[in-house]
Amino acid sequence: MEVTPRCVVALTWRLQDTLGEELDTLREPVEFLVGGGDLLAKIEEALQGHEPGDRVDLHLEPGDAFGDYDESRVFLEPRSLFPKELEEGMTFEGLPEGARSADAPRDVLYTVTEIYPDDVVLDGNHPLAGIALRLHLKVEGVREATPEEIERGTAGASFFKVG
Repeated sequence: MEVTPRCVVALTWRLQDTLGEELDTLREPVEFLVGGGDLLAKIEEALQGHEPGDRVDLHLEPGDAFGDYDESRVFLEPRSLFPKELEEGMTFEGLPEGARSADAPRDVLYTVTEIYPDDVVLDGNHPLAGIALRLHLKVEGVREATPEEIERGTAGASFFKVG
């Protein structure tokens, strides 16, 4: 079976930046719904017509991947609003209750990027925002999507979700 809209494709990959630095490797296949919300549009487009065993190499500019880096999605919030065991790299869905940045999007995943004695810097950009990517995919399997997967719009994978 070849990749078509409304199928499930099992992929492995190697993800690099344009300097060749490895950002992620997926050695065990993960299933993604084609035509749902699991994959970026450029990836779905490139996979069309491919079969198990095929390899696909893509170059994705930020606009086709996780977007440009947006300084307006970075917020400084009081340290007192966060747990005592706070570490850089921790993530929070939305800003904490009592946040100073009332206009900040609430449904975004924020990453703690810096911790100061009185403040915490939260970044609502995807960690790969602003980065051009090289993606080396291997199609490990293709199957028909179930009615449940089509209704949900996902096979359960969320790697390519953009906040």
